[in-house]
This record gives sequence, C-alpha cells and structure tokens, in this order.
Amino acid sequence: MLKYLRDLLANIPLPFLQNPAPVVAILPLEGVIGSSGRLSKPLNLAAIEDRITRAFDIYNLKAVALAVNSPGGSPVQSELIMRRIKDIAKEKKIPVYAFAEDVAASGGYLISLAAEEIYAHEASIVGSIGVISAGFGFNRAIDKIGVDRRVYAAGDSKSILDPFQPEKDKDVKLLKDMQKEIHEFFKNLVKESRGDKLKGAQKTLFSGQFWAGKDAVKLGLVDGIGDLHTVCREKFGPKTKFKRIREDKPFLKSLLGISLVRPKISDEILATLESRALWSRFGL
Repeated sequence: MLKYLRDLLANIPLPFLQNPAPVVAILPLEGVIGSSGRLSKPLNLAAIEDRITRAFDIYNLKAVALAVNSPGGSPVQSELIMRRIKDIAKEKKIPVYAFAEDVAASGGYLISLAAEEIYAHEASIVGSIGVISAGFGFNRAIDKIGVDRRVYAAGDSKSILDPFQPEKDKDVKLLKDMQKEIHEFFKNLVKESRGDKLKGAQKTLFSGQFWAGKDAVKLGLVDGIGDLHTVCREKFGPKTKFKRIREDKPFLKSLLGISLVRPKISDEILATLESRALWSRFGL
C-alpha cells in the first residue's frame, strides 16, 4: 500500500510536490533579556522555547534566520537561548544565520553567537561585550528626611550594596570580582564562537565598546553587511519563501483582544524604566 501511494504521488505533475520552494524560518529575538519577574514581555528561554522548536520544524526548511533586536540584559538567559538554538540546529542539521537589526549588543550579541554567520545593517549597533551594574545611593536622602532604616540579617554579606547604607570598599570589590568572572565567561563564548574571524585587539573587542555595522565587520564581530531577505535569497535562490515564527496567544486573549492577567501599575512603570535605560544607552 505504501509503495502504491509513493508511486501515485510521484506521477502527479504538481510543482509544489516535485520542486517545492526552499523555506527560511524567521525567529524574532526582540527586547530586553531577563526574567519574567522583572520585565514586561521579557526575552528569555521559557518565553520563546516553543517558538525555537517550531522554527526548526517546517517542511523543506533550509535555514533559520535570527532577527536580533536587543540591547542585552541577563547573561544567563542570553546563554540559555543561544545554547538551545545551537543544540537544536546541530540535532536537525539546519544552518542558522543571525541578522542584527537596530541593536545586537551585550546579551543581544551573545544570542547572535548561536549562528554560523552574523550579518548587520550599516547602521546597526553591535558589541558592548562587557558587564555593567548600576544603581543609586539613598543614604544621605534618608538622613535629610529623618528616616531610620532597620535591617536585621543573619550573614555578614546579606546586606551587601544596600542602597540605603554608605558604600563599602569590600562590597564594591566583591561586586567587581563577580563582574570580572562573568566578563571572562562572555569573552570565552565570543572567542569560542568567532575564533579566527576576530580581527581586533582583545583589549578593544572586550572593552564594552560598541560599533556600527561596517566597523563590526572590520573587527570580525559580524561576517558582513546585509539584510535578512537579501542574504537568504542569495544563499537559497530567488524563490525562497520566509515563515515568521510568531508568538502563540491564548485562545481567549486572541479572541477578545485583552490581557488575562494585568500586572500592577507600579511594576509596569519600573519595568518600563529599566527597559528604557538599556535601550537609551544606544540612542534608541
């Protein structure tokens, strides 16, 4: 029976059966990278794992194109996303190409390392390979308004870097030591993925600086200048079709056009401020 069906299909003169168009899946990776508890619509593995799987499960798939537009965020989530994409690409034997849109910086660039080739627009911002921690000190403010801060902790370092206490040298040293360790982790990922393609001095590449597309090519951080559709059609032919992998919406949310769970207004404000702070570093 199976042989009969195969022979029958083989004799049907349908172009889409005999010579189907090559397909490239577009996987958008957009936004600030972080946990769901801190950001509104964060980019993390839990949020996009299903989309990653679907991107590699398309008929006549020739490649997966990552459309990256992120100023960075959590190094942990960045690496988890990158590793998941690399692992499934290896399992399925499907090439992955990354395309920097407005920004592929810090964790956004780390995610791009999942690709065997990285492309950027001339005006894309690429790089920022470093680690940063920023905050505020409120100890003088609470002195002025006459507020007593009461903190009870077990463990000498439990209140490290408390913004309501004067900064301590040993706390700053501990933070910088940790940043150095994370920075080394980031640098090793870049060197492992880009290898001999890197052209610039390590002191420059890993300084936390960022560059526009053409300079990123010169430094070996990206492979070329080009947009997703043009590059993929050059690789797989002018008849290449593209399938964008979109976020699945719950049925009721899709039907009614509403969010089923509303976060607190205060949480939304804080999440927006944090997100804006990351984007604004790159003039966006």
